[in-house]
Amino acid sequence: MIRKILIANRGEIAVRIVRACAEMGIRSVAVYSEADRHALHVKRADEAHNLGDEPLAGYLNPRKLVNLAVETGCDALHPGYGFLSENAELAEICAERGIKFIGPSAEVIRRMGDKTEARRSMIAAGVPVTPGTEGNVADLEEALREAGRIGYPVMLKATSGGGGRGIRRCNSQEELEQAYPRVISEATKAFGSAEVFLEKCIVNPKHIEAQILADSFGNTVHLFERDCSIQRRNQKLIEIAPSPQLTPEQRAYIGEQAVKAAKAVGYENAGTVEFLLAEGEVYFMEMNTRVQVEHTITEEITGIDIVREQIRIAAGLPLSVKQEDIIHRGYAIQFRINAEDPKNNFLPSFGKITRYYAPGGPGVRTDTAIYTGYTIPPYYDSMCLKLIVWALTWEEALDRGLRALDDMRVLGVKTTALYYQEILRNPEFRSGVFNTSFVEAHPELINYSVKRKPEELALAIAAAIAAHAGL
Repeated sequence: MIRKILIANRGEIAVRIVRACAEMGIRSVAVYSEADRHALHVKRADEAHNLGDEPLAGYLNPRKLVNLAVETGCDALHPGYGFLSENAELAEICAERGIKFIGPSAEVIRRMGDKTEARRSMIAAGVPVTPGTEGNVADLEEALREAGRIGYPVMLKATSGGGGRGIRRCNSQEELEQAYPRVISEATKAFGSAEVFLEKCIVNPKHIEAQILADSFGNTVHLFERDCSIQRRNQKLIEIAPSPQLTPEQRAYIGEQAVKAAKAVGYENAGTVEFLLAEGEVYFMEMNTRVQVEHTITEEITGIDIVREQIRIAAGLPLSVKQEDIIHRGYAIQFRINAEDPKNNFLPSFGKITRYYAPGGPGVRTDTAIYTGYTIPPYYDSMCLKLIVWALTWEEALDRGLRALDDMRVLGVKTTALYYQEILRNPEFRSGVFNTSFVEAHPELINYSVKRKPEELALAIAAAIAAHAGL
């Protein structure tokens, strides 16, 4: 087995991996920039090493990270999500230096990270894909010509894109002409590549993704699906497992297609196959070659520790479960509690956490790296914690989510928690029938009350009195 892992990430996912290591008797090595010196993942890991003063450079330097793994005696490196998690060069350098990369091979990362190559692979495997260009478009002239062939609206996408970036919906020739240089610029800055392609825009689809696990012995399984339709500007806000919108037949079909997609590219480790569902038709969208932010809800409904399985697979062990043994029970919902102000166009709200109280009780889980007194730095993602609830029925899960959000306290910064409560109260959402247009179609949900609760007001007054008295 692997004895020591360098975690090439930060925040709550680094803490999540530290916990898995602790349960498996594996030593964990954290890395941090100066901005993260007091971060929770630094405090919780067995070792922690400084990457330098610059907030981002160290986390984005694959050779430096692998060299550190070698110097600290690590057997393996876990990339988490974001940063270099889907970076083929990192996987290659790990292989060169004898460090096990906890993820798929560099070849698979490169193949599935190239969206046009991924489309070709899925077409060859018989997995349904969204109609679009066969490859990248060379220039605006070709983009306009292809859009006319496909038919508006179209999606202009960065070939190396991900995380909702480098993508624009274009409803007309004029919109495509305006969006083309913007997407090229965004793709170049974010992904180092100016390549783009076009897909037919599937209007108001449901966003469904399937979690897969695959080992080096040819075993590939799916852990059912997650519904990620509640999103804003292609950024997921609330995720649900399983989807309350699928029939048993659709659930089985999507799981089968996800396994077929993974096998077609020789996939190993944990991955996610994303689909769009509209008018009964399922279309492959992309494959994420890493652990997902929302892996938590799959763990809650199946009881399978996905990070543990990742480590086992990297160690050369077979999957601990077979497809026929995997069942799902109840519903789980994850809320991405972002340090943002929904009332101010979701403007980031970085600063010091003056008080943090985690909700608890049956079926409640929090994955976070914040604590009372922690200052959220302005250099990284605005997500400060993930709140996950589980219950036997959809209605109970909704009510538990409302209660847990109400129990939680994150003071000192504005968060999206109150906004999520409004979503949970919305009749359309509660009906279990919604799509990716939900947030855009319900701007009224931002009109929630921000009145302080009595205990919060008392705390603020006490803090003011203590400050005035010099305590």
